[in-house]
Amino acid sequence: MRGPGVLPDRPGTPALRTPRQRFDQLVLDVVTPLDERWQRHLGLVEYAVEDAPMLPDDWGDDTVPLSSLVRGKGQSPTRLVLFRRPIEHRASGRDELEAMVHTVVVEQIAELLNLTPGQVDERYED
Repeated sequence: MRGPGVLPDRPGTPALRTPRQRFDQLVLDVVTPLDERWQRHLGLVEYAVEDAPMLPDDWGDDTVPLSSLVRGKGQSPTRLVLFRRPIEHRASGRDELEAMVHTVVVEQIAELLNLTPGQVDERYED
């Protein structure tokens, strides 16, 4: 067989998205309603996805962080970074991946707001 196995919806674009693109879209789907709900209290927050955290050589912890939260100072916004590979590594399927991304984002927003995760999103399971 010659030619593509799947035809794209729009000419000139790939028919299948990469794992990174799918993860980015998942994060966007989780972050958007939470940010809309809490934006007034959060202020300016940048959400980002990186493949993996840069850990120092003397990292003593047995676990790899799933996210990083850097509070903004002055004009610089707060930055919430999710680490794709560690999160994907812990999830066994799409549903579990969605739940894990949701949990990480809710916990980080709760930390920013000094609330419990259940107060940030009632779907959060303690």
